Amino acid sequence: MFGGCFAAALWANNVKLRMPRSRIRIMQAIIGGIIAGFGARLAMGCNLAAFFTGIPQFSLHAWFFAIATAIGSWFGARFTLLPIFRIPVKMQKVSAASPLTQKPDQARRRFRLGMLVFFGMLGWALLTAMNQPKLGLAMLFGVGFGLLIERAQICFTSAFRDMWITGRTHMAKAIIIGMAVSAIGIFSYVQLGVEPKIMWAGPNAVIGGLLFGFGIVLAGGCETGWMYRAVEGQVHYWWVGLGNVIGSTILAYYWDDFAPALATDWDKINLLKTFGPMGGLLVTYLLLFTALMLIIGWEKRFFRRAAPQTAKEIA
Repeated sequence: MFGGCFAAALWANNVKLRMPRSRIRIMQAIIGGIIAGFGARLAMGCNLAAFFTGIPQFSLHAWFFAIATAIGSWFGARFTLLPIFRIPVKMQKVSAASPLTQKPDQARRRFRLGMLVFFGMLGWALLTAMNQPKLGLAMLFGVGFGLLIERAQICFTSAFRDMWITGRTHMAKAIIIGMAVSAIGIFSYVQLGVEPKIMWAGPNAVIGGLLFGFGIVLAGGCETGWMYRAVEGQVHYWWVGLGNVIGSTILAYYWDDFAPALATDWDKINLLKTFGPMGGLLVTYLLLFTALMLIIGWEKRFFRRAAPQTAKEIA
């Protein structure tokens, strides 16, 4: 994933060292990263394993995690709007606009370097696949996923945060549509005998989701968002990544102490087994449709409430 992100960033000539403007932002990145990393591992996966791929695999724990993450992100959005997090903007008077500078030679060099990284990752994955086919295939998909999230700037944090703060729901809708498409594909493989990844539907999914949702908004990035922004040179997200590693390491250290009570003593609930193959598929699509309708309803409500205030400010 890092290799795919880096290659795509180089192709776009979008690599530049960008330093955080405030120590408060660095503290947000580290503390939020720790909370998110701890919560994600507690819930047996982040927005990918316990949400974006968990729901299409018909694991009930993924729904617990998704709902809890939405709630946690709401609290995170409210918290980050506190005055302490409002960094003063330094205004600078200028007499004329600075002209945009193009560096075609630099762009060409970076494009060639990106191709080198891309083919290097492909070669590594193919060599790995000769001895370990599953791992090699996973690496190929990782490279592809890295390319996609960098070029499309896919950020699950913005999907939740923007919904609460600005009313924008484009990313949230896209994620739901993506899971709907993925669900029928995974369903076909399950019917061919492939076992889906089902995790414990216990308090760990709820608590982990709440922590994860709060942490990603506080940090400003989730496990996918910080990865591609980090390789673009945004140093803030290096701190987020460090926080993620610290949080997940703390969880791993104490896992044996609270795993039975929060996770392993609870059932792994597969919706396809609980409701039957067609019933589980139908329930999943009904829940996805309900989530989409709730998001659309929230969007309309948000802008309906914001309209009088906007008109008042214009007047």
